[in-house]
Amino acid sequence: MLTELGKKARAAAGALTTATTAQKNNALCEISRALVENASYIIEKNKIDLEKGKTAGLSEGLLDRLMLDEDRIKAIAENCVSVSSLDDPCGRVLETVTRPNGLVIKKVSCPIGVIGIIYEARPNVTADAACLCLKSGNAVILRGGKEAINSNTAIAEIMRSAIEKAGLPRDSVQLVTDTTRASATALMTMNGYLDCLIPRGGKALIKSVVENSTVPVIETGSGNCHIYIDESADTQMAADIVFNAKTQRISVCNACESLVIHSKALERVLPAIKERLDEKNVEIRADERASAVCPDVKVATPEDFGTEYLDYIISVKTVDSLDEAIEHINKYSTGHSEAIITNDENNAQIFMQRIDSSSVYHNASTRFTDGGDFGLEDEIGISTQTLHARGPMGLRELTTTKYLIFGNGQVR
Repeated sequence: MLTELGKKARAAAGALTTATTAQKNNALCEISRALVENASYIIEKNKIDLEKGKTAGLSEGLLDRLMLDEDRIKAIAENCVSVSSLDDPCGRVLETVTRPNGLVIKKVSCPIGVIGIIYEARPNVTADAACLCLKSGNAVILRGGKEAINSNTAIAEIMRSAIEKAGLPRDSVQLVTDTTRASATALMTMNGYLDCLIPRGGKALIKSVVENSTVPVIETGSGNCHIYIDESADTQMAADIVFNAKTQRISVCNACESLVIHSKALERVLPAIKERLDEKNVEIRADERASAVCPDVKVATPEDFGTEYLDYIISVKTVDSLDEAIEHINKYSTGHSEAIITNDENNAQIFMQRIDSSSVYHNASTRFTDGGDFGLEDEIGISTQTLHARGPMGLRELTTTKYLIFGNGQVR
């Protein structure tokens, strides 16, 4: 089955290389209209997934990621139109060199080809990823989790029909409907059909793809995001930023999961932070020194410092220096987003230079690590690796390059 999907995707990718910007934009607008027109059908299928998720005991955070309503579908549809308004990332002349022998060499951007995306209980990814791949001239094979299979199937079929209506191959977007582990493993080894595989989901999924894939992988990391409260941090600012980063939306990868607090600021800032977090009943799991300041918190285990909770839970580690904070964060971080709250500009500079993550903040919430907030309009994911792309990946990160060489009879 997957081999057939691969063959169809490869054929569609060939056709997309010559698709004009206008054709791709038209297809995106058709997708937008079709999603809105079929919103009630998508919601009906999504309710099936939600009921199964509740029965299976999915957490509040995962159920939030899974849920679709009219507003969310409208937002997905509007995003399709937004992507259509972006500059075409393909065909950009990045560099032109004229050699002494008269050869003119141009380095230009072009589609990667066929992209595979493995993701979990987020049906919005089905539409968002497909639209970004389409605009960047790539065919895509989507493989979502079993939790969202009914929602994903409905969205994919609606998009495929819209793409065909716009005059492009419907197989530009395909969905793997087999949600067994075997299908995921097979997708990881589809060399010759897939040019690139992007996992989007939790730590276990990403680890599995990175370790088992023979197809090149762009690693989009889970988010054990840290906020370090330095000795000179403003108490109110620290409380406000932590409250936002932890509770504004718990189910996303840029939510804060771990606090690191300088010991000289601990008694001053932790009670204020706890008071804010209590508004959302956030469970604090703290080390011994932090627990002594706020005795009614839970005691943290070593595993807590490396956990992406995606829930109303946060860990607290006490440190005695900036160096210790940096060492702790680099040890437990997933390379996503970290922040320092400080009035010491020198400490901020050191922190931002030495923290090995894709996005590092000074006096701001980690919740801004997002393609839209970075001016990219949309993203395929947050890359936590250091090759090709890092941080929010927009349209340009879904292209590669090739050289076009123009001559007038030169031989070597």
